[in-house]
Amino acid sequence: MIGKRLKLARAAAGFSLRGLQAAMGNLVTAQAIGKYERDESMPGSDVLIALSRALNVTPEYLASDADLVLEDVAFRRKVVTRRKEEARIEGGVLHFVERYLSVEAALHLPSREWSRPRGAPFTVREAVEAEQIAEEVRRHWGLGTGAIQDLAELLEERGIKVLALDLVDVDGLTAYVAHSRSAQLSDRSRVADSAQVPVVVVNARAWGERQRFTMAHELGHLVIQTRAGRDAESAAHRFAGAFLVPAATLRAHVGNHRSAISRGELLELKKVFGVSAQALAYRCRDLEIISSREFRRLFRDFSRLGWRTPPYEEPFAMKSLARPRRFERLCYRALAEGAISETQAAELLGLTVRDVRARMAGPV
Repeated sequence: MIGKRLKLARAAAGFSLRGLQAAMGNLVTAQAIGKYERDESMPGSDVLIALSRALNVTPEYLASDADLVLEDVAFRRKVVTRRKEEARIEGGVLHFVERYLSVEAALHLPSREWSRPRGAPFTVREAVEAEQIAEEVRRHWGLGTGAIQDLAELLEERGIKVLALDLVDVDGLTAYVAHSRSAQLSDRSRVADSAQVPVVVVNARAWGERQRFTMAHELGHLVIQTRAGRDAESAAHRFAGAFLVPAATLRAHVGNHRSAISRGELLELKKVFGVSAQALAYRCRDLEIISSREFRRLFRDFSRLGWRTPPYEEPFAMKSLARPRRFERLCYRALAEGAISETQAAELLGLTVRDVRARMAGPV
């Protein structure tokens, strides 16, 4: 039965039932597609091929079993997000993680374990406590107090899947992917392998420094839990600032107390820490390096310069996050070792077989 896979692929592609009907050249009606998704009927081979082409997946993908589900999805919203947009994002996450897990399985790599810091998730009562938690995570991961050059690579090395998607009303999100309960019950061999896989999603259209802060913010949600009534967003924000800009390192650069700090100095510090000038201003205020009055002065300047409105571009903006590099490397590794075919690699990477061959060969 193809119902679950079809619905997932349609959501990931952002199609309504009628939209998919149109993309197939009206080969079948939206009502018929709905029946396929409810497993009330099965498409013929010609319809299956048309569905796969419209959704940019293979017929084999649609025909295989779907048993992954999203759990504990937490959107970092700018405004209220439409359910259709949420479904598109959730479908894209599941589609990506499923491909990621498949190539890890082909290489016999551990897929469902991440380097959770000892004691996590930590309970916080006040946002300031997230400062110590960020330091603890850095200690557990052996990061010292220096700047983190490639945050996406770091998270993936620690077992957290990172995905960049085109997001409209969402800055980012965290979620866990696990086998569905029905799949676990029907296949006892999978029960032991049913651990949750953490996923962090960022907006592919955001500037690099915003993406880095979002990744750190979402990591905060993975390692912090707040008591009822407490502001989880404030705690995650404080964690992200402390994780990316450790207090000792920032003080070494700017001093313990400043009566004023210039935009130019903040922009130079961007190059050190890989965060926005605005995030650095918040960090200086939180650590009481600058006063609230100086903080407000800086933000009046930021507003006047247009840095606080979309697209939030500051000078020296970092390049946006590309596709997850570890996943791509694993695909090429699996292909080189004969664990997957060229066709499978092309499907996993969303490329043609010709493009896969060219990338495997490298520049001449």
